Amino acid sequence: MATLKVAITLQQETLQELDALVKKGVFENRSSAIQQTLSERLRLLNFEQFEKECLKLEKKEERALANEKMKADTEWPEY
Repeated sequence: MATLKVAITLQQETLQELDALVKKGVFENRSSAIQQTLSERLRLLNFEQFEKECLKLEKKEERALANEKMKADTEWPEY
């Protein structure tokens, strides 16, 4: 995946915390720390949205979708 440079502004305390983590070896460098942290946060936001959508499903509808998927996964191909 291509990477692009961006400029960001951080609070001094946040940057100090970030640098401390880099110094401890938790992250290779600032860029890596920001990339990994941002990616994880975006993944969580997407998951939270998925959870909200799942809560909209009716139990019967949800069960029917699960059964349909299980059936499709367990069918043997013809030879």
